[in-house]
Amino acid sequence: MFHKWVIASFVCLALSSQSWSADAERISLLYVKQQVERPPVLSNLLAVAEDEGPAGARLAIRDSNTTGRFTGQQFSLREINFAPEASRAEIIEQLKTAKERFVILDLPAVTLDAVLRADLDETQLMFNVAAPDDRFRVEQCRKNLLHTLPSRAMLSDALSQYLMKKRWSKWMLVEGPLQGDKRFAEAMRRSAKKFGAQIVEQKIWDGGRDARRTAQAEVPRLTQGADYDVLIVADELGDFGEYLMYRTWAPRPVAGTQGLFPTAWYWTIEQWGAAQLQDRFVKFSGRPMDARDYAAWAAVRSVVEGAVRTGSSVSDKISQYIQSPEFELAAYKGRKLSYRPWSGQLRQPVALTGARSLVTQSPQEGYLHRVSELDTLGFDRPEVHCKRN
Repeated sequence: MFHKWVIASFVCLALSSQSWSADAERISLLYVKQQVERPPVLSNLLAVAEDEGPAGARLAIRDSNTTGRFTGQQFSLREINFAPEASRAEIIEQLKTAKERFVILDLPAVTLDAVLRADLDETQLMFNVAAPDDRFRVEQCRKNLLHTLPSRAMLSDALSQYLMKKRWSKWMLVEGPLQGDKRFAEAMRRSAKKFGAQIVEQKIWDGGRDARRTAQAEVPRLTQGADYDVLIVADELGDFGEYLMYRTWAPRPVAGTQGLFPTAWYWTIEQWGAAQLQDRFVKFSGRPMDARDYAAWAAVRSVVEGAVRTGSSVSDKISQYIQSPEFELAAYKGRKLSYRPWSGQLRQPVALTGARSLVTQSPQEGYLHRVSELDTLGFDRPEVHCKRN
């Protein structure tokens, strides 16, 4: 696995270094990924791609170098891949010795937490593309840390706005046993309070049922109780959520991590020129683009946009521009994206989609904000406790 990833990174560099003038400005990015040991789940229909994340960054490098020949700028990507059992100290040491000033962090939350607590060079601009935890935007933000992956609060707010627009205001919440499930459930509870929904009943999936064999009998019993408009499921790894649809006691829609789900990117998004990005990614990697691929793509494109707009390869100038009010990223979402100065989060619309159809995109019409409608998703400035600047 590791050797395969190293070869891929050198191929990317080799392809991007052809036909360049000797005086081209060179800008290097570092991609640091730690694989995650996924526990066995009941539903194994969709396997996680081995190159999830890096594939998006590689495509962005290739696309950027196509136009970079005209601007006299060359972009390259170096990748370091760590096994799940790699020590956090080893990962931190690699970051300390890295010469690249732009670093993409594809790390689980526990490792990212350790990285943020380490004494690292603050002149490195880091992009979080894998951890949706709200604490990194609210309590543990850093002036040199940006987030291109939406937070859980953004995802839950996006879903909640649409449910309230449909007047599906009474929810039953079914929560899985894993830490990510609990955090998504907590985000949904926060969104319910924020937008005026009512969680009429909460239940826990204990993981003891074999839903593949007993779903027809177990799910109706699990979903009995108070009257509700929609069943909200919190099952981030896809263990049991797929088995809730069409099996509930009452005929109710399912939303959350399964059913109608919020996401930064999915193959059903085709508007605003997205179909061209989707096609390029499929040809490049042989599979559809997902949210983490998109987050990595957006991180690379942010650096490229900063370099092109400043006309410079100086990392400090690029970093300052990316975090300035003037920065805008064209990202196939129908509007220009920018970073929130109080949390480093990339403002962006969130898609609400089913398995084969894009339903809508939030923020929903009518949800207003004094600065940007995109700031109705997630934690706003008064809710953030840490200071980036």
